[in-house]
Amino acid sequence: MVVMAHACDAFVGQFEADRTAFLSGVAIGSLMRASVPLFVMMSAVVLMPLREPVSAAGFYRKRIGRLVLPLVFWSLALPVMMWFYYTSVNPSTANALLSAEGYTVSALWTKLTTWMINFNYDTTPLWYLYMLVGLYLVIPVIDGWLRTASRRDIKLLLVIWVCAMLLPWVRMAAPLLGYVGNYGHMGIWGECDWNPYGMFYYMSGFAGYMVLAYYLNRWPLDWSRRKMVGVLTPMFVAGYAITFAGFLVIQIYYPGNYAYLEMIWYFCGLNVWMMTFPIFAAMQRLGNCSCGLKLNKLAALTFGIYLCHFPFEYLTYDWLDTPALAPAVRIIAGGALTFVIATALTWLMSRWSVTRRLVA
Repeated sequence: MVVMAHACDAFVGQFEADRTAFLSGVAIGSLMRASVPLFVMMSAVVLMPLREPVSAAGFYRKRIGRLVLPLVFWSLALPVMMWFYYTSVNPSTANALLSAEGYTVSALWTKLTTWMINFNYDTTPLWYLYMLVGLYLVIPVIDGWLRTASRRDIKLLLVIWVCAMLLPWVRMAAPLLGYVGNYGHMGIWGECDWNPYGMFYYMSGFAGYMVLAYYLNRWPLDWSRRKMVGVLTPMFVAGYAITFAGFLVIQIYYPGNYAYLEMIWYFCGLNVWMMTFPIFAAMQRLGNCSCGLKLNKLAALTFGIYLCHFPFEYLTYDWLDTPALAPAVRIIAGGALTFVIATALTWLMSRWSVTRRLVA
């Protein structure tokens, strides 16, 4: 789902220059927004509750330590791969997301020397690793509380977390009600120049998905099949409809403004949660189907696929750049082809002891 979502980027980025491509990218990209929340929820399923007594330091050393080497390596490798592709393989690419000034030697050097501060465009997927480290830091704290919390207490926390998902929309709507901010700062509910941590800051974000996964893993839905279909299907459809239509509406009022466009695609947005919850609950109901055993080897490669796939999205975009293929076909074919290439590279790296730790 992540690979397919990134396959949409170049098409979404065309906006009104190619309306069909834009609509295709938004339609398919919106359908994939549950990808990252599902990643987070599966992390919680694997890790929580902590299987054995361990100190916070021991947990950090084991879990965060595994992320450091991949983060360093791919922060350096991805910009080099992208620079080589743009300058040596296809400098005449039609991809609107790439530009000559972004792939000079000077720009490459800047990316290679500032990666420790934050990810850059070439290393976009690595934002997840920074976020994952943050979740790992808080897991020992959350895990201790969850072990003693009642079902009612956990449900209350989840309700507050879901309500906090409305925060971006309240912030966006506030000026329409006449709100002018405090000293020019447009934050709400306690946010200001000297305090970026508003009222719901500590009850929002990806940690909520981990708590939700823990809750569903401990108390799975005991609904009948009919109720599952009757509740989860409309919920997913409504979430997708809001995500897709919302992106189009925001584009009308704020054309090309990613700061606003991304709001409807927030992974911690209510509409994306409405898509994530049904998928997780449905897959949980399926349980250990026979096909799952056949996917074990592929599942072991998914982290590496995530880390290395980004440059191949641009390669497959150019390979399939022909008027003979409709944009939707190009997106699906490009995403599938990228997945195959990234899987092959990850498998090869996992077979060599020197590179194994970079993808697993």
